[in-house]
Amino acid sequence: MKRRKGVGRAEARTAYGMITPAMLVIAGLGLLPVLAVIWLSFNQVNPGTLATEYVGLSNYTEVLSNGAFWNSLKITLYFSLVSVLIQIILGTLVSLLLNQDFKGRGFVRAIMLIPWAVPTIVNANLWKWIFNANYGILNKVLIHFNIIDENIVWLGDGKLAIHMIILSDTWKMLPLVALMLLAGLQTVSLEAKEAALIDGANAWQRFKAVYLPALKPMYTVVLVLRTIQTIRVFDIVYALTAGGPNDSTKVISFYAYREIFDYLNYGKGSAICIIIAVIILLLSLIYLRVGKAGD
Repeated sequence: MKRRKGVGRAEARTAYGMITPAMLVIAGLGLLPVLAVIWLSFNQVNPGTLATEYVGLSNYTEVLSNGAFWNSLKITLYFSLVSVLIQIILGTLVSLLLNQDFKGRGFVRAIMLIPWAVPTIVNANLWKWIFNANYGILNKVLIHFNIIDENIVWLGDGKLAIHMIILSDTWKMLPLVALMLLAGLQTVSLEAKEAALIDGANAWQRFKAVYLPALKPMYTVVLVLRTIQTIRVFDIVYALTAGGPNDSTKVISFYAYREIFDYLNYGKGSAICIIIAVIILLLSLIYLRVGKAGD
C-alpha cells in the first residue's frame, strides 16, 4: 500500500512538473495582461513618458457619464441581440435540415464550414465589395430583378450599415451555430423519433417534445459563446465601416480602440475594457443560471 502511495505521489509530481511550464505561459499571456489593464484603469497615463498617476475611479466615472459610451453600448447590445437571435433561429432550421437522411449529407455538412473557416478580415472585405454602391453585386442583382430602381449606399446610411454588418457576421457564424445545434440533435434516439411519429405528432409537436429538450443545453452554450463574441466584436466593424457613418456602428470595442490608439487615453480605454469584461461576465452568468433553472 505504501509503495502504491509513493508511486502515486511520484506520478503526481511528474504530472505537475510537466504542466507547470504551460501554466506559466498561460499566466504570462493571459493573467498578467488582465492585471495590467485593471491597474491602468485606475491611473492616468502620460502618453509621452508613460508615467502613471493614480486617480482611483475617476476613469470609470468619466466613462459612465459620457453619452458616447452609452450610445456605443446601445449599438453593441442591439448588434448582439439581433445577431444571436437570427443565428439561433436560422441555425435551428439548418440543423434540423442537416439532421435529415439525404444523399450527400456528409458533403453538405463539410462544405458548410467554409464561411466559418474564412478569416474575419477576408470575410469583411468580401462583403465590402458586395455592398459597394457603384459596382457591388448586391445592387446589380436587386436592380436586375426590379426590387430597387437605383443603387443603394448600403454602408453609407447608419440604419442600413449596422444591419449589413449583422448580415456579414451571420453569414460567417451561422455554419458554426448550425453544427453545434446539430450535435445536440444527434443525441435524440431513433426510438423517441419513431414513438412521436406513431403517436401522430405533427412537425411542431415533434420538435417541441423530442428535439427541443436535446437542443436546450446547446442553446445555452451557443448563447454564451456568441454573446461573448458579439459584444467584443471589432474586426468586422473596423474593416466594413470603421465605426461610421457618424458613429452609427461604433460598437463598444471600437470605442475603446479609439480612446487608446487614437486619443492615447490609456486609463480611460482600459476602464472601458474592464466594463466590457464585466458586462460579458454578467450576461454569461445570467444565461447559465437561466439554463440551469430550465434543466
